[in-house]
Amino acid sequence: MSGVNNDQTIRAVLWDFGGVILTSPFDAFAHYERSAGLPESLIRKINSTNPDTNAWARLERSEVSIAEFADIFNGEAQVLGHTVDARQLLSLLNGQIRPQMVEALRRCKDAGYKIACLTNNVNTSEGGPGASDPGRAAAVAEVMSMFDHVTESRHTGVRKPEVRFYEMACEALEIHPREAVFLDDLGINLKPAAALGMRTIKVTDPDVALRELSAVLQIELL
Repeated sequence: MSGVNNDQTIRAVLWDFGGVILTSPFDAFAHYERSAGLPESLIRKINSTNPDTNAWARLERSEVSIAEFADIFNGEAQVLGHTVDARQLLSLLNGQIRPQMVEALRRCKDAGYKIACLTNNVNTSEGGPGASDPGRAAAVAEVMSMFDHVTESRHTGVRKPEVRFYEMACEALEIHPREAVFLDDLGINLKPAAALGMRTIKVTDPDVALRELSAVLQIELL
């Protein structure tokens, strides 16, 4: 999915993190489902039920602790007739860094574009995802330091696809939404951005997405 916006010059490139800069956690979820004998796409189904108030949404807004999240999520799974290890799911959020995306970040920044990360994430201070892997944490921190601004759901108390989340990122960058192009792997997160006037690119194949971004910005990213 791509949104088209040709009425104003692009000044900023906004990036989702998991599924864009990192490999998609949905691949890891699918492997977990197969290994645990669970129905295909069960995790997606749980997360799409009451998507603004379910366990995952509340964790990403820091409204519940990881322990509370696990209890609530496990209960949501049981309503559907299945047993899920919610804490193990959190460990699956640790995707691999995509080097071509990091290089694209560098090239966008070198070309003078503002770059920001818009991420729904969780508090890892309680032993959450990545907390026990200092090497990976350092690599992620290095990538995050490249951004001019990072908007994180765990700090803002709002999350994608809430419109206010995108507005906050634009305010921090001092841009109008029409001056931004936004990359995300979920269509539900792209729709509000497009409605605000952003150019949007859905990341399914990262190389295809970067070719599309190259065409928008008129710079070589691959």
